[in-house]
Amino acid sequence: MNSIWVVKEEVAESIARGQPVVAFESTVLTHGLPYPRSRDLALDVERIVRLRGCVPATIGIIDGVIHIGMTEEQIDRLAGDKTACKAAAFDIPMVVASEQSAGTTVSGTLAIAERAGICVFATGGIGGVHRGFAELHDVSHDIESLARSRVVTVSAGAKAILDLPKTLECLETAGVCVVGYQTRTFPAFYHRDSDLALNHTVETAEEVARAFIVRRDLGLPGGLLVAVPVPLESELPRAIVDSAIDQALAEANGRGICGKQLTPFLLARLAEITGGRSVETNLALLKNNARVGAEIAVAISNLTSRS
Repeated sequence: MNSIWVVKEEVAESIARGQPVVAFESTVLTHGLPYPRSRDLALDVERIVRLRGCVPATIGIIDGVIHIGMTEEQIDRLAGDKTACKAAAFDIPMVVASEQSAGTTVSGTLAIAERAGICVFATGGIGGVHRGFAELHDVSHDIESLARSRVVTVSAGAKAILDLPKTLECLETAGVCVVGYQTRTFPAFYHRDSDLALNHTVETAEEVARAFIVRRDLGLPGGLLVAVPVPLESELPRAIVDSAIDQALAEANGRGICGKQLTPFLLARLAEITGGRSVETNLALLKNNARVGAEIAVAISNLTSRS
């Protein structure tokens, strides 16, 4: 493509050869964690997938150029850019046309990853139905993108600040196949179990890979949402999480914070209220999801090469 679309050389070569690639979003760089911790996390998850035989492709927009795979210098630049915005899939044309920089959300990353030919995307938690939906009607574009994009998305469920029962119902209505990875219930991000039963569960990356290939070969729309519980040693007790979320939501309501500013505000307040424990849990699940994503990408590549 032209100069608004740049695929890092090692990423392009791996895609062309059918070798495993794992995509990463970049809103965690621009809006999820403070700099330089955000930069260090991005480099850590890239190392994790490399150790498992995959090429990482961190996706972001710098000065109107979409990057599929970034250098360490580019990751550092985007992470430290306080003017960078958040780009969902529908924001990308305007961000590129106006030559802005942006961290891509789940939906934005899915759109770019699919266009680039990447099969697996690892993130923290997806967006979904916000609490107070009856009044606000606030549903993340992530759900529609998950239903449409033919990519495996690996996450620790949905962000805990959301209405998880309604989010799971909305995923089903949209036609998103949610698969529990070594769990029979939907993970609740900071803790492992939301008590929401799932219809499908797998124990191995190879099972996910087989399901993905069947879905692709049948020409069915959408990919798979693989829900991975946070590691046991890193989860936060539900009572602590629920109390912190209630307090943060009350503060957001009192200050009239909504829309794209709501999630960053809530995550920042959760970090303050829990004394940083929510951040440590977030880091642990992001790294764990990178590991699982790499194993799935390798399995898809292996199965595809045999066929």
